Amino acid sequence: CRSGQVFLAGCRRREVGKLLALKTIGWRVPAGTSPRQFLAQWTYECRFSNAMGQEQVHFFDRYIYDRQEIVHFDSTLGRYEAVTPLGEPAANYWNSQKELVHYKRSEVDRFCRHNFQILGTLAHARRGESRSVPYGAGRQGPLPASLWAHFSSDFYPQEIEIRWLKNGRRATEGVFYGEELHNGDWTYQTQVMLEDTPQRGDIYACQVEHSISLPLSSEPRTSESARRKVWMGIVGALLGLVFVTVGLTCYLRSKKGKGALEGT
Repeated sequence: CRSGQVFLAGCRRREVGKLLALKTIGWRVPAGTSPRQFLAQWTYECRFSNAMGQEQVHFFDRYIYDRQEIVHFDSTLGRYEAVTPLGEPAANYWNSQKELVHYKRSEVDRFCRHNFQILGTLAHARRGESRSVPYGAGRQGPLPASLWAHFSSDFYPQEIEIRWLKNGRRATEGVFYGEELHNGDWTYQTQVMLEDTPQRGDIYACQVEHSISLPLSSEPRTSESARRKVWMGIVGALLGLVFVTVGLTCYLRSKKGKGALEGT
């Protein structure tokens, strides 16, 4: 589950009793389905209405059977709601447990706000303003066509929007969107590429919108090691040019001196 862009997950002993209660409320494996092939899962989700997460917090406790959500607890409503007919017996049974319902209502403070205070600092650190780096600044000659790629991985839910920006505007040409792939653990990964021929001073950035209240942007940069190699290459080329110039000068002088001696 997630809190803002902070993903939280938890499992308590109290939840084990809920799984044991499935048998008592009349759940059955569908006919023709092997009883060994099923998946029962629950997730906690916290939604904050603002950046600090202190004004309105919504807590969701989702119960999933065989990869389909069947019932969930909504703190806004203060009760369990059935999503499918299979979840109706569970919702009715758990709503009749007053102590359980009261416990779930208090999860807004005990689970959401508590974990937000612990992990919120890390979450907001990712929202820092990005620096703009002009492409090709200080570079002589024409700039070649370039290909940039942005990779996003280990995100949930599946809905995500990734866009490339050129000089602050969304790039629409030369953009290639990769397929959203399953990681096998309910998370996803994808990539978006941009092919363009930049002009000197152009600024490129990749912007991601997922589970944070503000878009997260980053600019492609040359790594420190790559810049070091470029400078080493430039210095080496200059030294080579100096040695060639000195050698050629010495050669011409010696040839000129030899010709003068032969003339006398």
